[in-house]
Amino acid sequence: MTRPPPSRPPAGPSDAARAVRRKTLYSRLSPPQLIALSFLLAILVGGVLLALPVTHGLNEDGTRRSVNFLQALFTSTSALCVTGLNVIDPAKDFNRLGQVIIMLLIQLGGLGIITFGTSFALLSRRRVNFTERMRVAQQVGALNAGGVLSLIRSIFLYTFLIELVGAALLAFRFVPLEGWGRGLFYALFHSISAFNNAGFALYSNNLMNFVADPLVSIVVALLIILGGTGFLVQLNVVAHLMNPRRNRLAVHSKLVLTMMTVLLVVGTLTYLIFEWNNPATLGPLGFGAKLLASFFQSVTTRTAGFNTLDYGAMGLTTLFISIILMFIGANPGGTGGGIKTSTFYVMMASAWSMVRGRRDATLFHRRIDTDTILRAMTVGLLSIGLVNMMFVLLLALNTRADVRFVNLFFEAVSAFGTVGLSMNTTPLLNPDQHIVLIILMFLGRIGPLTFAVAFSRSGSGDLVRYPAEKDILIG
Repeated sequence: MTRPPPSRPPAGPSDAARAVRRKTLYSRLSPPQLIALSFLLAILVGGVLLALPVTHGLNEDGTRRSVNFLQALFTSTSALCVTGLNVIDPAKDFNRLGQVIIMLLIQLGGLGIITFGTSFALLSRRRVNFTERMRVAQQVGALNAGGVLSLIRSIFLYTFLIELVGAALLAFRFVPLEGWGRGLFYALFHSISAFNNAGFALYSNNLMNFVADPLVSIVVALLIILGGTGFLVQLNVVAHLMNPRRNRLAVHSKLVLTMMTVLLVVGTLTYLIFEWNNPATLGPLGFGAKLLASFFQSVTTRTAGFNTLDYGAMGLTTLFISIILMFIGANPGGTGGGIKTSTFYVMMASAWSMVRGRRDATLFHRRIDTDTILRAMTVGLLSIGLVNMMFVLLLALNTRADVRFVNLFFEAVSAFGTVGLSMNTTPLLNPDQHIVLIILMFLGRIGPLTFAVAFSRSGSGDLVRYPAEKDILIG
């Protein structure tokens, strides 16, 4: 009689099964969830890298500068969220390796982590399914997923070309000042930082040394404008210029270009008028330098973060207008933050139509859809609520008498709008306040609506719709 073969323990899951499960978990993440989690993971990795002593600069006696993990995490968040706020001095506290890591984090955060992942998939000839296309469309602000892959190629080629041209132009100033090696790195770093609206500079006083320098100011300002305009808008404009009859300017492109022009003019006039005689800002400059500095500050408040004037010495009126410009921010699909110009216009247009007793809000002879108005109002209200809640926390945690009300409010809006401008306040805050600013920068980069949708429970919609009530008094 033959014995039965000994029983074997049940086989564990194969590598293929584990891969399927990982793929299933990945596919279950919605685009907002993937955006939020990928940014969070990259921030933590960047914080760990910048906390390593090998990335820290040297003191005059040759010892390593001390950078704790919270300071490294703050810097990583500020770089990846293309903000520019700093609790330490990147020019001194980090060596060349640390500065390269910051530069790479800026590039990664500006273009988008998911955009990078898709580009690597394209380079490896891997097929990108429809779900992944939708995720990329969400990241870059595309209206549909059909042309996402060709759009990604165009974005990368365009971005690197503009950054290289900007670096070549800036090299004419930085190479004579810093030498060939250091000057070329400075030119590339500031070009990438400007195009991605990051505001990081390798000078301790940012770009205040170049307040009257037309080359640095104009090149950096143009890079900021190009980065904050939005990729889709720029592609639409280029296509229109190449063939106006076949490729018309989209309504969205007309809207953001108009808003961008209006806000730049308003900002420039604000700085010229209210800072004209301020001895600590525009007062000592000639007319041409005053106009250049006013234009630069108007551009940089659109979430860029560079400054050639001292915001700590500006008047309250100028600071108030700056806060409004920072809160509005850049255009959708660009590298900047804020509630975005289109959101601001839709909110104002719908309110104005209601005041005039009109049923519909219009834009270039087109009616603005109700869903678009509701989305704009939601983004605006969530953003106002978030900024005010975090501002209250900053006030509650404040322990310094020399940090005023306006300083903390300016910091809160700057962090939310991923601007990076400061009234020289950020290093004065305590660690608890730095954590609040980290949260604000993160939420401001991914967007409050994206964050709310990312972690809200998904449902199939309301099964019951109640009768409308029209007797609720408003106003």
